[in-house]
Amino acid sequence: MYLLLALGISAFIISLVLTPLVRDFFLRRNIVDKPDQFRKMHAKAIPRLGGIAIAVAYAGAFGIALLLPQSQSGPLHLALPGVWKLCLAAGLVFATGLLDDLIGLDPRWKLGEQLLAAGMAYFAGVQIHVVGGTWLDPWLSLPITLIWLVGCTNAFNLIDGLDGLAAGVGLFATLTVLVAGITYNNHSLALVTVPLVGALLGFLRYNFNPASVFLGDSGSLLIGFLLGCYGVLWSHKSATILGMTAPLMAMAIPLLDASLAIVRRYIRSRPIFGADRGHIHHKLLDMGLSPRRAALLMYGLSGVAAILSLIHNSVANNVNLGGLVVLLFCVSAWIGVQHLGYAEFSMARQMFVKGEFRRLIDFHTRLQAFEQKLGEAVSVEDLWRRLTAGTSEFGLYTVRMRLKRKVFEAQHDEDWSWEVRVPLPDEGYVDFAHAKHALPAPLAISEFVRVVHAAATSRVESVCVELETKEIVPLPSAYAARAAS
Repeated sequence: MYLLLALGISAFIISLVLTPLVRDFFLRRNIVDKPDQFRKMHAKAIPRLGGIAIAVAYAGAFGIALLLPQSQSGPLHLALPGVWKLCLAAGLVFATGLLDDLIGLDPRWKLGEQLLAAGMAYFAGVQIHVVGGTWLDPWLSLPITLIWLVGCTNAFNLIDGLDGLAAGVGLFATLTVLVAGITYNNHSLALVTVPLVGALLGFLRYNFNPASVFLGDSGSLLIGFLLGCYGVLWSHKSATILGMTAPLMAMAIPLLDASLAIVRRYIRSRPIFGADRGHIHHKLLDMGLSPRRAALLMYGLSGVAAILSLIHNSVANNVNLGGLVVLLFCVSAWIGVQHLGYAEFSMARQMFVKGEFRRLIDFHTRLQAFEQKLGEAVSVEDLWRRLTAGTSEFGLYTVRMRLKRKVFEAQHDEDWSWEVRVPLPDEGYVDFAHAKHALPAPLAISEFVRVVHAAATSRVESVCVELETKEIVPLPSAYAARAAS
């Protein structure tokens, strides 16, 4: 216990003293995070390399501990080889974030370096062996471990959008792992986590709202990576009964936010690594909470998740109680996500539950067949016939088409509710009307317009000379054609 206190206090003091020095150094050099009206809430430019203080405090605490007599034997002496290996992998993650803060890195480079660091951690002993009570083969353990570590690393990076949010949520998660390590007499786990607790506590003095320094990618990526490693080491102590369930719950808030971001961007065909204003903390701000209250609410949710993970940890031998805790956790998370009001998930649910997805597939299937028929037209008259014959099944009818000096007009007496015009070359056009009481209009009217525009334009180009030289021939009585005035 004396060694744990020494590590924690050392990291706290280093972080508390070093953070303002780092802040002022980069502020003088104008290496800052500037506000914008889209995602960033701060009103003035703020230094963003606070992760340097976290990294130095974490490593410095171990350096000071080595000077203590107790370090020459006992838990720290036994844990040191693993600590140094973990620090090498964490150092690579920190360096990646630091370079991104200073010069900006391509997302692919960042991902590659994170995978390399995760591989280093894996071969240092940070390995997932059990998932859902099932032991993994070595060939499967490696990719799952890499996915977990990279996922945790980026989850804390994504959630770092409010003053003190990532550092505070990271503090709750680290405390949870520390308590689990002490409870299960996992001395190695307790030793590697307690310096991060001290470093985050010292940093939050300057990072909580209103913040005077930000973590930056160097800090958020480092915290996420270390916590991912801690979660795996936590699961080793009781792997046969616990696995990764409790670590997942302890880090639920950032992992849930990252998962929601990935799904949202996939549904909307947006870049997965792109930025948006749809994270959980943004939704809380949109609901009227101040940045401080939103951060405190996220702290509270992290605390609840931490308590549930520790409860699950203590009842893991009882399958029924453990399952009840997981069920309670999942139901709570589901209700919380529903209250955030994500339009993407509401639309997705509507499409699958109410049949919109099936109707969309049916529409595109019929539209593809319609496009093929238009492409097979051998003349302008044939194109007109195919247009008038094929549009009714889309809830439309053709009103008028003009090509060069020729105008085609359908004879319809139906009332119509709205009309759309498809422009063609040389002041040509095709007009469609949507009939009242007809079938629903096309689900994707823009796609319908694109198909008609492409087919009609192709016909215009191929018969342009013909229309200028050939005498106009009347259409059959089913259609009306007249010369353009």
